Amino acid sequence: MLVFRSLVFNLAFYLNMALWLVVGLPCFVFPRRNLQNLMIAWAGSSMWLMKVIVGTRVEARGLENLQQGGLLVASKHQSLWETFALLPYFDDAAFVLKRELSWIPLFGWYILKSKMIPVDRNGTISAIKSLTAKSKEAVEEGRQLIIFPEGTRRAPGAEPSYKSGTTHLYKRLGKPCLPVALNSGLFWPRRKFLRYPGTIVIEFLPIIPAGLKADEFEQQLQTGIETSSNRLWKEGLEERERLL
Repeated sequence: MLVFRSLVFNLAFYLNMALWLVVGLPCFVFPRRNLQNLMIAWAGSSMWLMKVIVGTRVEARGLENLQQGGLLVASKHQSLWETFALLPYFDDAAFVLKRELSWIPLFGWYILKSKMIPVDRNGTISAIKSLTAKSKEAVEEGRQLIIFPEGTRRAPGAEPSYKSGTTHLYKRLGKPCLPVALNSGLFWPRRKFLRYPGTIVIEFLPIIPAGLKADEFEQQLQTGIETSSNRLWKEGLEERERLL
C-alpha cells in the first residue's frame, strides 16, 4: 500500500505542477505579486494532495516568531518539500536557489518572473557579488529572503554542513534572521520514491537580531536549527514507525 500511494502521489504531484504551470501563464502579463499568489495556491494544493493520498499532515510551530517585511530566513533543507511548502507562511518570499533551475523550460520562466534569486554555486567573486546585490534588492522591497544554509539537501540526522553564504548575507543585509527547523526528510526522503504518512513538523525559531558578530550568529543559527531539527526527527521517526 505504501508503494502504491507513493506512486499515485508522485504522479499527482507532477501532473498538478504541470497544470499550474499552464494555468498560470496569463500571470506573465500582470505584476509579479499575482504570480506569487498563484505559487502559494500551488503549494497549498500540493500539500493537500500529500495529505489525501499519502496521509501526511503538516504541523507548524512557532508561528508567533514569523515576521513579514525585509527578513532573512534560514531553513534546514532535507527534502523537495520545503522548496514549496514555505511559501504560504510569507507574504512575498524570494528563494535563493541553484541557477540550473532557471534553465528549465517554462518552470524557469516562473523563477525569473517571480524574481527568485538563482545563484552560481561555484562561488566565484562575481557570483557572490550578484547574490549580494539581488538579495539586497529583495529585502529592500520588503521581501523575505529564504536560503538553505547547507546549500543542498541533507538526510535527517546527518552531520550538518553549513556554508558561509548565510553568514555573508546576514552581515551584508543588516536584517534579522528567522531560523527554521523541520523533519520533512522523514516523510519525503531525498532521492527516494517513497512518501510516508505522518506529520511533517516545521518549527519557526526565535528571531536572531541583526548586528551580531559573524561567529556569534553562526553559533546561534546552527545550534538552534540542528537542536530543534534533531528533536523533530526523533519525534517524527517514532510516529512514522508506529504508522507503518
